[in-house]
Amino acid sequence: MSKTSLSQPPLTETTFYILLSMATERKHGYAILKDVEMLSQGRVVFSTGTLYGALSRLLDQDLIKCVEEEDPTKVGRPRKFYILTGSGRKVLVVEAERLQSMVAAVHQRLAQMEA
Repeated sequence: MSKTSLSQPPLTETTFYILLSMATERKHGYAILKDVEMLSQGRVVFSTGTLYGALSRLLDQDLIKCVEEEDPTKVGRPRKFYILTGSGRKVLVVEAERLQSMVAAVHQRLAQMEA
């Protein structure tokens, strides 16, 4: 087990899916909300207030950062997008490895039961 995995507590399901949602590209809040619902097969459904509270915590933990849309043709407030930081990507990878290890243990135990 790596040192990082020992110092990082397991992620909640909601935090895992939020980070996973941003793994491939930057996303604005509503896109994260819809993507998390799809990734979790409907198990995780946020209100906007709950999502932005979670995003605020992840910003404070330096797991994500906020970038504003840079489009001078858009009128009004710039749209905020969120992206994973290097730390956020590492935490996501460590959590995925932890989950894979747990699934492997389950398969091994179930195979022993069937033998």
